Amino acid sequence: MVKAVVGANWGDEGKGKITDMLAQEADIVVRFQGGANAGHTIVNKYGKFALHSLPSGVFNDHTTSIIGNGVALNIPILIKELQSIVEKGVPMPDIKVSDRAQIVMSYHIKFDEYEEERLAGRSFGSTKSGIAPFYSDKFAKIGFQVSELFQEEEVLREKAENICEKKNVVLEYLYHKPLLKAEDILEELKQYREMIAPYVCDVSTLLWNAQKEGKEILLEGQLGSLKDPDHGIYPMVTSSSTLAAYGAVGAGIPPYAIKEIITVCKAYSSAVGAGAFVSEIFGEEADELRRRGGDGGEYGATTGRPRRMGWFDCVASRYGCRIQGTTDVAFTVLDVLGYLDEIPVCVAYDINGEITTEFPTTPLLEKAKPVFEVLPGWKSDIRGIRNYEDLPLNCRRYIEFVEEKLGFPITMVSNGPGREDIIYREK
Repeated sequence: MVKAVVGANWGDEGKGKITDMLAQEADIVVRFQGGANAGHTIVNKYGKFALHSLPSGVFNDHTTSIIGNGVALNIPILIKELQSIVEKGVPMPDIKVSDRAQIVMSYHIKFDEYEEERLAGRSFGSTKSGIAPFYSDKFAKIGFQVSELFQEEEVLREKAENICEKKNVVLEYLYHKPLLKAEDILEELKQYREMIAPYVCDVSTLLWNAQKEGKEILLEGQLGSLKDPDHGIYPMVTSSSTLAAYGAVGAGIPPYAIKEIITVCKAYSSAVGAGAFVSEIFGEEADELRRRGGDGGEYGATTGRPRRMGWFDCVASRYGCRIQGTTDVAFTVLDVLGYLDEIPVCVAYDINGEITTEFPTTPLLEKAKPVFEVLPGWKSDIRGIRNYEDLPLNCRRYIEFVEEKLGFPITMVSNGPGREDIIYREK
């Protein structure tokens, strides 16, 4: 059985907790796209962790954790992160890295920084992790695949010299920055080879055999539907597909193998970075929600940036669930809303005087104004509740209202940061 855990919105939905929870019953967890530019916050018996590169299965000693071929692999960050969790008492996990994954080079990070600096006020709000330059090189066929680390030096030198020729033109005439040297690239590749060699694996064959053996496989996505480069709020998106459908490509499995798609929705909205955000709130209202949100506040797990805050957006979330191919919705951080007398919910958009419940493309999205319905709050702490029927009536009404607007079943309700803080519902 192959399941995918993905996000419905802008990222930061709480996928890490859901993956960590489901990973307890999984044999294999696979990160299938993205890089160290976003993180998953996880709270379990070992403590609180912000994972950036490691799959969320690393806390289970029976689970193999895989970096798929679709990932932007930052080798130093992966190794540092692995060491850091072991130092905190986590048993050394079984890590496999696809021999077809491609490597984030130090110059990718520099190019990301230089471009954001050049764009200034017109920037994309990049985390400056090298992601866009990395994927640009991957599709321009000048990236380095993990398998290439083990080639003869002459072959790597020729490729490094070709990269320098192309990139130094841009560095000199557009960015006015120091030029690349082939020797430096070769030395970097040598270091990466030594660091990653123990983990390299033919992942697609491993997963093919695991499926034949009936193993439980969990695919873990990064960010959410609205950050997808095709179906998101382009151009304020990431550079790899955030959709469950890409899980087949990014892990190296058949598309028909994915049987369940658990799409994570927050009980309110948050986002990091630029782009249209129709239900966004500001001022003291946003500050209060940000302060109470998540576990320790709504700040990016990777960047530490304050997240932009908003009320639940039914239009964006329904679209996000639809485009993922959702079978189940996991509704997270519901406990955060317990302080509110009333809870606004964005149920439609007003675009130039026309009311719509369909999520538009970016030019129209930027003109959209939220249409709110206000629901009564439940004014109580719901942490510790394990049965749905034990939730306050207004809390259940909020869940059921959202479920109706989404059109997809909410089968998991998260009411706290820990693995055990989960309520299951029947479809």
